[in-house]
Amino acid sequence: MSRELYLLRHAKSSWANASLSDRERGLNNRGRRDAPRMGRALAALLEPQAACVSPARRAQLTLGGLQDGWPELQACEHQTEEALYTFSADELVAFIRAQDDSSDSLFLIGHNPALTDLVNWVCGVTVLANLVTAGFAHLSLAIPSWSELDQGCGRLHTRLAPKELDDAGVGS
Repeated sequence: MSRELYLLRHAKSSWANASLSDRERGLNNRGRRDAPRMGRALAALLEPQAACVSPARRAQLTLGGLQDGWPELQACEHQTEEALYTFSADELVAFIRAQDDSSDSLFLIGHNPALTDLVNWVCGVTVLANLVTAGFAHLSLAIPSWSELDQGCGRLHTRLAPKELDDAGVGS
């Protein structure tokens, strides 16, 4: 049995307002452009599914942008998860291990360096130098239960970055 893990880093955030906390920062122009483009691209690759999303504003806005490009996502019941506002792969591993086995797939929208470190840990070798903003990674995991997530249990199936998309948001 296998499980599928889908990871998306939030789109490019704005640093324009220095008075905002890290958690409150929104998206810059590139982020607002890239999220819908990635939504269109992911719609061509995946079935719509609920995402677990960091409560950070930039992650929430990324989900909104994905939905703009992938309208079928709007019918899914997305979950805001406090545990995903982390920069630690170890905390992501704990979150994933605690998931219910009723679903064979899990879609997370979060932050670096946690996501890049998680990809490399799951693969057991460095396969990714950096998951770019609005970057996507699909990992296939050779585990029967989320609780058995372990180092080296998976392989990187797909990686997609906004710069690889054409103007329609489809992989070139």
